[in-house]
Amino acid sequence: MKQLENIIIPDWPAPANVRSCITTRAGGVSKALYQSNNLALHVGDDPEDVQRNRQILCESLQLTRQPQWLEQIHGVKVVTARADERVRTADGSYSLGSGQACVVMTADCLPVLLCDKRGTQVAAIHAGWRGLSKGILERALDRFSCPASQLLAYLGPAIAQPNFEVGIDVLEIFFRAARSPVHSDEIAAAFIPSQRPLHFYADIYGLARAELSALGVEAVYGGDYCTYADAERFYSYRRDKITGRMASLIWLQPS
Repeated sequence: MKQLENIIIPDWPAPANVRSCITTRAGGVSKALYQSNNLALHVGDDPEDVQRNRQILCESLQLTRQPQWLEQIHGVKVVTARADERVRTADGSYSLGSGQACVVMTADCLPVLLCDKRGTQVAAIHAGWRGLSKGILERALDRFSCPASQLLAYLGPAIAQPNFEVGIDVLEIFFRAARSPVHSDEIAAAFIPSQRPLHFYADIYGLARAELSALGVEAVYGGDYCTYADAERFYSYRRDKITGRMASLIWLQPS
């Protein structure tokens, strides 16, 4: 991974016209608990500060269209990204239009960026454990017109296993969603027992890789940050409760 002016540029072999980036908590104008680059309007931050942060982001990326901002509800809906400034209720967006950015916001949940190897289609997915277990990645892959083997996936910053304790109910939900015996084994490997009875540390990166593999996606990159552990760079809901959100964006650069 490499970082440029408070923005993480994913390190993956995406086609040259596919652009992607992930914001950190630095570089904006938000104050106090949201310091300083909060991109979310729903967390209690000053709306004017959030809009200014969004404006700074779009200007720095030289986006010619308004990104598709979402109202995320931990579901599985994936919408077509549009530049009509309408906030859509969904947990992912898809685009094949040049210059139209897809964006999801996170603060522990896993952002997944997708593109095809030809550089003609992109998607951004909010994959918390609920959406991941419900099949949002399958919904996202269904939007692409090529086989899953022709896709690339990038796993953005999320909470890492040592800090992500869950109850046995979460483990059971994932086991019920297993697509094959091999997938079930990979799910089992993503949970290790914690000190508390009937609790486990979950590897959300491992769960996403297992799901993508079961769906036929072979080229998966990223998954090497921890939002909880790195308070200087990342917001974390589990760590701070009242906090901001980072944004993960992907778009097709106009020629």
